[in-house]
Amino acid sequence: MAERYTSRRRALVGLTSRRATGACEVRLNPLNDFLFMKYMGEKGDETQLLSFLNAVLKRTGQNKLQGVEILENKTLTPEIIGDKTSILDIRAVTSDGSKINIEVQVCKFKDMARRSLFYWSREYVRGIKAGQVYTELPKVIAINIVDFEFRPEVDFHSIFHIREDTHKECLLTDALEIHFVDMVKWRSII
Repeated sequence: MAERYTSRRRALVGLTSRRATGACEVRLNPLNDFLFMKYMGEKGDETQLLSFLNAVLKRTGQNKLQGVEILENKTLTPEIIGDKTSILDIRAVTSDGSKINIEVQVCKFKDMARRSLFYWSREYVRGIKAGQVYTELPKVIAINIVDFEFRPEVDFHSIFHIREDTHKECLLTDALEIHFVDMVKWRSII
């Protein structure tokens, strides 16, 4: 029981240890929420966040994102009593006005798709104020980095949009874009 607790704690904290030659090597898991936010989600981390976003969003050349602002407030507070509070790992706004939500999840949630859509929707509805027209709603991009197999039928990096069922080329809007980066699959191909 104690060993199982210790192993689970190490996985959540992101620590592993090896005792090969009597020395103890400690390796930190970069998917640990605290560590990820420290090297990607604080003021001053814009350069590495911008590089990460351009890679994940496959932006190159003229299409490359030029700037990003990291938002300090990562809590999406409820509008009415009884609503759910959402705490995001990283919130940012790109130079083109797109809002970015990055979530890292190491523990498997069977409802991860709905959770991501919920977080996406909370960010999306915050993008408009009374009197504004709907065309002013910004594009919201959710990026989920998961350390479990998300969906067996998709590649390690899957991208979802809203499309018409029979005419797949017919995109309803580009306002919704949800990415899943499956680290289990990624590690299996490197």
